[in-house]
Amino acid sequence: DFIKGTQTRCAFVSTNSITQGEQVANLWKPLFADGLHFDYAYRTFKWQSESTDMAAVHCVIIGFSTAASEKAKIIFDGEEKTKAENINGYLLDAPSIFVERRGKPLCDVAEMTRGSQPTDGGYFILNEEEKKTLISTDPNAEKFIRPFMMGKDFIDRKPRYCLWLVGANPAELRKCKQVMKRVEGVKEFRLNSKKEATRRKAETPTLFDEVKDCKTDYVAIPVVSSENRRYIPIDFLKQEVIAGNKLFMLPNATLYHFGVLTSSVHMAWMRAVAGRLKSDYSYSNTIVYNNFVWPEASAGQRMQIEQTAQAILDARAKYPDSSLADLYDELTMPKELRRAHQANDRAVLTAYGWSADTPEPLIVAKLMELYQKASQKA
Repeated sequence: DFIKGTQTRCAFVSTNSITQGEQVANLWKPLFADGLHFDYAYRTFKWQSESTDMAAVHCVIIGFSTAASEKAKIIFDGEEKTKAENINGYLLDAPSIFVERRGKPLCDVAEMTRGSQPTDGGYFILNEEEKKTLISTDPNAEKFIRPFMMGKDFIDRKPRYCLWLVGANPAELRKCKQVMKRVEGVKEFRLNSKKEATRRKAETPTLFDEVKDCKTDYVAIPVVSSENRRYIPIDFLKQEVIAGNKLFMLPNATLYHFGVLTSSVHMAWMRAVAGRLKSDYSYSNTIVYNNFVWPEASAGQRMQIEQTAQAILDARAKYPDSSLADLYDELTMPKELRRAHQANDRAVLTAYGWSADTPEPLIVAKLMELYQKASQKA
């Protein structure tokens, strides 16, 4: 309001949240529509605190105005300094397009859902030792135990389990004394909650707070993943594995879907539009997946992607004792896995009709254009 129609130039020093996820459209879309634009920007950097615990805040600096640009727009990224034709709300040299929450996928693909929310005080969840103890004292309980994974379990490949009592016969349940004790614990935990919605869930103490039981094998994507990984670890999980609320599930996924999602193209889109937890990636089905424009691949291109996707799984299988955290650490990633990913990246880029050496900023700019066209048709 103060600077409109003037030559005044301003700058924000802010946490980087204003350039990530759904906040971008919420904050910048109405301001851009009112004539504001970015003159320069410093992408995310750590601002070290002087406090004894050395807490770091992840910041951006954005110079903005409504005045005509007198100089070239500049994007600063670490030691790099790049001239830009336009700086959009994601601090990219790309058109000012805003990616907003979308309830359904933009393309004709399966819906991705978040896993089940326990809200149980830990009573439903079992580690390996607790599982063995429960079965030894109450053998009938084994039928109610399913493998369970949150995002960290998935990436670290540490086995955990849960009591899954959907459709359980009440007569059989009452015979399992140790299971009933845990159900009572869930009820008590929920009744003591400050949230009314959680207290209401005490009426169904045998069930997770949110029940999302996938009816097929599925591709799983962790909600949070380290920024130090080039690729978010993605994998197929069996139907019997209960995904927690820190995992996303894509049912009926094929090798083709896996190949596109784990590609450098999808990773570039994710890095551009996803939110962050501190500096780690925070994946979202409503922002990242539902707004992602898939390639119009020919039958031959789909087959090629399926082959390169299988090669990624084969490369992983050579290291059965390694977790996804081990395999996707940039320092310890096996060469055959890296090569398999590079081959998959080329196959996916080819399906889009782009050169195999297309740099990430240009990939994002092209995806933004595809998103703009597709969203206008939707």
